[in-house]
Amino acid sequence: MIEELRRTLAERRVLHIADSGRKISSVLIPVFQKDGQYHILFIQRTERVKDHKSQISFPGGAYEEADGTLLNTALREAREEIGLNPDDVEILAELDDTATMGTRYIISPFIGLIPYPYQFNLDKWETEELIEIPIPVLLDKDKGGENTVTVDGNKINTYIYRYGNKVIWGATARILKQFLGIIGSL
Repeated sequence: MIEELRRTLAERRVLHIADSGRKISSVLIPVFQKDGQYHILFIQRTERVKDHKSQISFPGGAYEEADGTLLNTALREAREEIGLNPDDVEILAELDDTATMGTRYIISPFIGLIPYPYQFNLDKWETEELIEIPIPVLLDKDKGGENTVTVDGNKINTYIYRYGNKVIWGATARILKQFLGIIGSL
């Protein structure tokens, strides 16, 4: 699957959003193989963080000038939030930019293959827990669907995924939907 994914992603043209009124950020979509299946690693954010409190997301955050690139931002944030060494990540590709609704971020997502098992080291200020979800579960139509949410008084159609008592929504769900759409076409 990884080689097919790599080829398919190499043929895609990445769409970027240019909006000077938004904060630039990036995330890492950590993919790993466990028990013969590919999984995606998510984090649940704490209540202590400034934005997106308690939400399920990918490791990531705002671009800093010292990063130089958005890929470096994603890798730096993954190191800070979950203790993932950038040298242990094999970047497969970049997905299209996604904008957040309420907090005015533009997110550039990068797919990275990581080793498993791995000795993660969580930043307890930012990361409440790690959530490992098998990709086949996320591809199950019963686990995801459209939903309407209200942001700043506006009703917005969005996508959500459910895994046990966890709900993935917002920009993370939109990024995940794009990724799973590509995987589902392989």
